[in-house]
Amino acid sequence: MGSKERIIRQKEDVKCKILTAAWQIVKNEGWQSLSMRKIADAIEYTAPIIYGYFENKEALLVEFTGKGFQNLACHLRAAKAKHRLPAKQLEAMWFAYWSFAFEEQEYYQLMFGVEVYCCEMGMNYPEEDLPWTIFSEVIQQLIDNSNNPKTDVCKKYYTFWSVIHGLICINIVRKGQSDELNQEILKDAITGIIRTITG
Repeated sequence: MGSKERIIRQKEDVKCKILTAAWQIVKNEGWQSLSMRKIADAIEYTAPIIYGYFENKEALLVEFTGKGFQNLACHLRAAKAKHRLPAKQLEAMWFAYWSFAFEEQEYYQLMFGVEVYCCEMGMNYPEEDLPWTIFSEVIQQLIDNSNNPKTDVCKKYYTFWSVIHGLICINIVRKGQSDELNQEILKDAITGIIRTITG
């Protein structure tokens, strides 16, 4: 390995250490406790070295937000691949979305600002649009196969998202209903919205 490759490898290793330490702090203490100083202490580097990789805490949050959306997209694609019919795909994808919100709660809270400061929307990082892209393709297929070909994809996506994201927030913030009842509510909501598309 040449010296240039070694330097690149070392930089990647340090960046990985920073992200790993930051994530451990978040898992143990929450997003509000994350600071550049804590990260530096955790990996025994000086704060200026951390700032050499991430300009500020906001830059670190943007990095994690992008990773969160990529992770969510993987869950959605996996759920979609298990079914052939668009209605079944949508149901599986929204249940996968629900599961992601609680299995990866730290990511979800950051991505959507649930009880935590989130990155400003409109920062134009491409990962933010991944859920929309994946869901809208399936919603459009459902519309194309329905008796309502003029149904607006965007409107239906935001109807789904508003209901499901709202239910997730209720459960994160207020520790809502039992899991069994939540699953029933979720199923009713998804089925009901699908019916408005298929007629």
